[in-house]
Amino acid sequence: MKIDYSVVIPIFNEEGNIKRLDAEIKAVTRGLGGRSEVIYVNDGSTDASVAELKSLQDVVIVNLNRNYGQAVALDAGFKVAEGELVISLDGDGQNDPADIPMLVNKLHQENLDVVAGWRKKRKDSGGINVLTRVGRLMRRMIIGDVVHDTGCTLRVYRSEAAKSLDIGGEMHRYILAILKWKGFKIGEVVVNHRPRIHGKSKYNYTKAVRGFIDLVGIWFIQKYSQRPLHLFGYLSLTSFFLGMVSGFWTLYGKLALGLSLNRNGWFFITAFLLLAGIILFSFGIVIDLLIRIHLNNSPFEKRYYVREIIRSK
Repeated sequence: MKIDYSVVIPIFNEEGNIKRLDAEIKAVTRGLGGRSEVIYVNDGSTDASVAELKSLQDVVIVNLNRNYGQAVALDAGFKVAEGELVISLDGDGQNDPADIPMLVNKLHQENLDVVAGWRKKRKDSGGINVLTRVGRLMRRMIIGDVVHDTGCTLRVYRSEAAKSLDIGGEMHRYILAILKWKGFKIGEVVVNHRPRIHGKSKYNYTKAVRGFIDLVGIWFIQKYSQRPLHLFGYLSLTSFFLGMVSGFWTLYGKLALGLSLNRNGWFFITAFLLLAGIILFSFGIVIDLLIRIHLNNSPFEKRYYVREIIRSK
């Protein structure tokens, strides 16, 4: 029998939120009609979250080997999901499952591939709100992302959009940018954001820094993943041009002013720039070949390991 809805929830040390959230999700999915599955991805929890998950009925538990982060947990859940629509939300209870029908309706009415929640009135601390605003500004500057809330996990995806992802690190914040780059149609709606009742937020300054590094990676993927030689070619030609200018100045100093090369700083700058140009061009060729190998499905080490998948009844 086909599954209409797959609900994916990453869990990391959320023992106090699981039972209440599960009851809310199932009440909503019953109202949607059709057949649904609820998938919890245990991302290496160290509290009683696993025991709480195993006490639930009619759920799928994907138990990862260790804590990999939210992006990997979502990726693992998307790969297990069998529904025509895939719904994701956080395991901390701050996303309101009651908003799911609104997202589903918008997706159908406007024929979209993804509908994202926008937490317009967030219930987070001041520090997290500041990090969010800075992150939004950086995304708009670097990758032109105009979505209001890329950090909101509450979303509805068509299956083909969710299955197209292969994410890790802090890249769950850039899922919408990746999907837009792939040509999927994206919309957003304002959703409710509730205060956390149990546990502590996992978002901090360290994750913000890692997220910025992934942002630069997304920029490279969007612009140059199919043509990395162009990026390194531009840098190589720039370095060569500056090296030639520096070389002419060095030659002028030698012929007109009688300066010794080993005492002329411009000579060493010229050598550095010309050598950098050669190295950058070589990097471009190597990276281009590596991407071609990757696109040809060369075997790579798995990014994460699933310890077990439990389907409770």
